[in-house]
Amino acid sequence: MKILILGGTTFLGPATVETALESGHELTLFNRQKTNADLFPEVEKLKGDRNGDYDALSGRTWDAVIDTHAHLPRWVRLAGDALKDSVGQYVFVSTCSVYPLPWRGSVAEDAPVEELPDGVEEEPFGNEKYGALKVLCERAAEERFPGRTTIARPGLIVGPGDPTDRFTYWPARIARGGEVLAPGKPDSEVQFIDVRDLGAFLVKCVEDGHAGVYNTVGFDGRLSMQEMLHGCKTAVNTDCSFTWVDEEFLAAQQVGAWMEMPLWIPTGDDEAGHFDVSAAIAAGLTFRPPAETMRDTADWAATRAEDHRPRAGLSQGKEEAVLSAWHAR
Repeated sequence: MKILILGGTTFLGPATVETALESGHELTLFNRQKTNADLFPEVEKLKGDRNGDYDALSGRTWDAVIDTHAHLPRWVRLAGDALKDSVGQYVFVSTCSVYPLPWRGSVAEDAPVEELPDGVEEEPFGNEKYGALKVLCERAAEERFPGRTTIARPGLIVGPGDPTDRFTYWPARIARGGEVLAPGKPDSEVQFIDVRDLGAFLVKCVEDGHAGVYNTVGFDGRLSMQEMLHGCKTAVNTDCSFTWVDEEFLAAQQVGAWMEMPLWIPTGDDEAGHFDVSAAIAAGLTFRPPAETMRDTADWAATRAEDHRPRAGLSQGKEEAVLSAWHAR
């Protein structure tokens, strides 16, 4: 099949490209050719800009377009206007953040979604508007490709090459060994998806012509924080121990959820929500073992420069201070 990929050279893009190439598809990458421009020299590359420069796509046709990184509705509207008559299917990567917090119970694709408040402009982008803007992106795609739009709603996308450190913190920290601060409730559920599994699902949706909305968070089953951390310890074959620190103490120590303690979302006495991924599984989504993701991520993290400054996770000094305070309480 002929597939156009908007972007394709950062994180999810390369994973998608690699799967598509392995499956024998003919690819075209459309981007500004500024980020990792040397990737995939065997693939056709067209230069343009999502702010309105789509001239390079004029007169061309593709079976599908995969849009992995649009967070402004204007970008989707412009892409859709340029491609609606020359592309059969629009595959858009959205987010589970379209569902309002707090997430409780089973969250399926028909759950209520965020709405941009009256009087709030779409631009400039702000994290507080992230979910609502993604909803508008989804609607813009469906308006231009009615019945031909595929929406994937992942949560945390993880694996080798992740530039955010929002998951990489754990394999890298556990590989360092010693006493590891473990947050909150050991049995709290965690959900994430390996970037390679998500990329493979996007390509499969093109191959099989699947339209509609799919939660693509993970897993086929449930994974606890304790299972994840011990699985990671086994995967990276390191000597470490875990000290579980409760939510109230972490809050008193000003330890931030999610960014300082990746995958940790305090729930108090409530049970965290679970994203239902049964529809995506029925459409072909598969998950590699979490231990494989952890091992591969740890191996990749070990290749980074020694002066790499993580964008997420506790600093070594703060972790030691919090553990010391916990033991002294």
